[in-house]
Amino acid sequence: MIKLKYRTGLKDMPSYDVVERDWNIKVNANESNLNMPPMVEERLMARLSSVAFNRYPNEQVDTLAEQIAANFNLGKENILIANGSSEILEKLFFAFGGRGRKIVYPQPSFSMYKIYAKFSASTGVPVDLKDDYTFDPVAFVDAVKENKATLAVICSPNNPTGTKIPLADIEYVAKNIDCAFAVDEAYVEFDGGTAVGLMKDYPHMMIARTFSKAYGLASARVGYLLADKKIIEMVGKACMPYHVNVLSAITADIVYQMRDEYVPRIQMSIAERKRMSELLKQIDGMEVYPSVTNFILVKHPQAVEINKYLENLGIGVRSFGNAPRLENCLRISMGTREENDTWYKAIKDFVEGNVQ
Repeated sequence: MIKLKYRTGLKDMPSYDVVERDWNIKVNANESNLNMPPMVEERLMARLSSVAFNRYPNEQVDTLAEQIAANFNLGKENILIANGSSEILEKLFFAFGGRGRKIVYPQPSFSMYKIYAKFSASTGVPVDLKDDYTFDPVAFVDAVKENKATLAVICSPNNPTGTKIPLADIEYVAKNIDCAFAVDEAYVEFDGGTAVGLMKDYPHMMIARTFSKAYGLASARVGYLLADKKIIEMVGKACMPYHVNVLSAITADIVYQMRDEYVPRIQMSIAERKRMSELLKQIDGMEVYPSVTNFILVKHPQAVEINKYLENLGIGVRSFGNAPRLENCLRISMGTREENDTWYKAIKDFVEGNVQ
């Protein structure tokens, strides 16, 4: 009898839930609910017509890296292109983590940090945010020092809370720790408060970004890391050769060239976030947390029941169930104005008892 021997601990690994259904309104994954702008699509289609599918992706990835580097007044050697910022963060955990090493990150924050820690055989050290989900830089630095961490990671703006970590707090961390320090800026385009300017004074700092959110390229899986060239070289060793495909690299390159086309969409998402935050505050028992992203986190005693009701209507939001520090919380991405009005009315009707 054949008995397959999987890696020790693999069966106990947590998994990231990616199962979806055919929603009427899908606002559960912080995606853009608008596809590519017509002008961007037109130029992309023209560019794709000349792709050499028989060649490995070198030139296209380099071109994208050079363009990003130029925008930040950096060299190409300061840029690592990867399959979304998720792959970048995973590789950082592998590059700086390992058995016997500790990695510090906030809680609640991006749920994959915990998984990356386990998968890289590192010890994850979550540091609780304050009760209002604001960041405590002193407690975070203390945890890094006490645990002799080899990597510290923060997410600003933070997912799933939507809260911003002030630049002064980020600098406090950078100034007071001597290990690798990564800032996950997946949602920064909705806020603009980037920590990139701190990198020149703190060479152990890294910035991870993605094309999935503000630029609506979730399907293409493209992200990038800004860092000291030695960090880029070492983290790159954790990546497979040709790990970014030509189609994704070209798509991201065109989108980055034409990123001004996305400004109205980003502004619309911000406006909708502000509008819906104010409306949600009017619902009895609803606690609405401040957000600088394309989503809103809310808390309500009937959150689980609200989620089930929305599911029955074909509306998908993110329910956290009994997740630590997120009990009775729902995270709602900003869709179109019509979509937002629809899910809001459904929530309001349920809470007020105006449903059959």
